[in-house]
Amino acid sequence: MSNPRKTLFATLGTVFDVFGSAAAAAAAVEGGRAPKAKHLKTLGIDSDAFRSIGKR
Repeated sequence: MSNPRKTLFATLGTVFDVFGSAAAAAAAVEGGRAPKAKHLKTLGIDSDAFRSIGKR
């Protein structure tokens, strides 16, 4: 059985990573810049697909 304390901290770390990436991506978009690929990856968004939005 895994250590509940270790699992809690791992989960909290993941939550902070996701919220941090969401904030960074939102700030980049608001500033007219493309978000960094690592932030998009953390959010489960393909960076190539994101960059193609609005290009038709």
